[in-house]
Amino acid sequence: MSGTGVEVGVQSARSQALAVLRIRSRALAVALLPAAVAVVLIAGGATGHATGGSWDVVRGVVTVVAVLVLIAAAGIALVVARSRPAVSPTVPIAEGSAPDLYRLVRDLADRLDVPAPSAIALTPDCDSWLEDRTHPAHGPPAEAPADAAEPVGNGVRDSRPAPRRQAPVAPVLVIGSPFLWWMRVGELRAVLAPVVAGTGPSAHPDIAAARRFIRGLDAAVAVTSAPGRGPLVRAVLGGAGWVVRLLLRSCRGHAGEMERGVAAAAAERAQAVDYGVRIVAQEQVGLAYAGWDRLLTKVALPAWRMGRWPSRLDAGVVSALTELSRRDRLAEGFTSRLGERPACDLLEEPGSVDEAASLLAARLFHGGPAEQGPDWAPVAWQEYPDEVVDRKWRMDAARLHRVLDSLGVSHSADPTAPDSEGPTLGRVLDHLTAQDSGPALATEPTAAPLIPGSAEPLDAELPSYGEESAYGEESAYGEGPAYGEESSYGEEPVDPEESTDGPGGLLAAGLSAEIAREEAAAPPRPAPTGQGPDDALWDDGMLPLFPLQPPRTGRELLADHVTALVCCAAVDTADAAPGLDWLDGPSLLIDGVRAADLTPHVRSLVEDGDSIPLRGWLARLGVRPEKPVRLV
Repeated sequence: MSGTGVEVGVQSARSQALAVLRIRSRALAVALLPAAVAVVLIAGGATGHATGGSWDVVRGVVTVVAVLVLIAAAGIALVVARSRPAVSPTVPIAEGSAPDLYRLVRDLADRLDVPAPSAIALTPDCDSWLEDRTHPAHGPPAEAPADAAEPVGNGVRDSRPAPRRQAPVAPVLVIGSPFLWWMRVGELRAVLAPVVAGTGPSAHPDIAAARRFIRGLDAAVAVTSAPGRGPLVRAVLGGAGWVVRLLLRSCRGHAGEMERGVAAAAAERAQAVDYGVRIVAQEQVGLAYAGWDRLLTKVALPAWRMGRWPSRLDAGVVSALTELSRRDRLAEGFTSRLGERPACDLLEEPGSVDEAASLLAARLFHGGPAEQGPDWAPVAWQEYPDEVVDRKWRMDAARLHRVLDSLGVSHSADPTAPDSEGPTLGRVLDHLTAQDSGPALATEPTAAPLIPGSAEPLDAELPSYGEESAYGEESAYGEGPAYGEESSYGEEPVDPEESTDGPGGLLAAGLSAEIAREEAAAPPRPAPTGQGPDDALWDDGMLPLFPLQPPRTGRELLADHVTALVCCAAVDTADAAPGLDWLDGPSLLIDGVRAADLTPHVRSLVEDGDSIPLRGWLARLGVRPEKPVRLV
């Protein structure tokens, strides 16, 4: 490694850390200045140098101001010291449950000549970082034993009691759980090398002190701006918040430069460790991120919205990326890696860790409860088609028929037809192909609560999938196949400029209103029962942190629900079956093969009122739209 490059990075970070500490010292000096002036005036009066009525008035005013300033400074310092900095929600990994993983990290720290991380935790995301959790609000750092024997002189230990002092505590190493399941052991070591190398600068006292100060300011800003307090408390905290924000703005530039210096030093230090492997491992980082994003949006999200959480998400990443390697010519070489030892073998019980990470992912990305219960149960992958896919389709089909009932739509264009009173696909086909617009809604649709949009569709990142969706092509209605995702539960499906003319427009508006009513009637999610460091995120309404899907219009919802009803009819009348595609989510299987080209036919029906393509598709597969379907 280049010792010069490392030293330059550390020195740059240290100089910026000293600048941050100088700002802290200046703030302290400003707080003490009135007290110093008051002491001088009082001393002058006591020695006979500043006497008289005017000096007595000045002394009194300055003393009062000094006391008030000291009280305010003490209060602000107390808020900064006791405010709890944000701690990433993670799954802690004890050394006893992963001795091989701890051994790998410590060996890596020895090769890099840096302190080993104090602990290891997993995050349900594709990232890794160091996190300092030694703030007083999280508990005091470890202390050296008072009676520890110290080596002296020629190595003989001195038995005299050593002075009690704080031992430096290294930060916690947070590892993305998908990395452990997809990466091989050598790849994981190469990816973690620059991260572990960051413990070196983190152990520097000036850098550590500057980071603690900045984290305290950041936490104090959150405390002083929290709502729900009385007028007097808000006024007091408002003044403290103004001072804290001023200090934080003053430190912002220095803090950014300090972190850049730390990152540069860590990257330079890690250059000589598994450099060649790291190039390959970085490719696996991007691939794992792509598979993880696809799995969350296409597979996990529909289950979470039904109160079920897949309990083996990390194992699902391996299946999804293996499927990708089968489909994509660019990924043909990835399967050859699977014969090497996976990094999850470093855990004693990878299944339990995967389950804990999967539950945490559901909390972070959807806002589910912290513990499983009757309405929040785990689901295994082999149960997913029946427990999630089939149930999801039938819930959507039932909602669609409820809205049709509210619109007064007849069950069949031919009242003499058999089974005309049952929930049939033919009822929807007849309604959407009708020429007149039918009755208007009695009430205006209610806008559902809004959850912000998600990231770009994964297909934009991996255009080489070269594979159709479960029904042939990607739907024009949002991110994926129209059947594959629940579009309710906290989204805003109503487009204010969308027309409600015609049967399709009325039905789409009715679905939007029905979904909004269901969301409003849903009970609030329970608060966590534990006392973990991430509970404050939940209490402040900050979870879920990463909403996964953008808002969808009423027409998109209608396409989803019509496709769900088609799937129910196919399962009930044509021996089709629900299935799971690792890249596209819920799938309709005909004779064990994914059904193709349904999405464009549904689109023709919803957008143009043309049911001929869909009726032809149904006839080819033997689906009978006049037969009632089973609903939930």
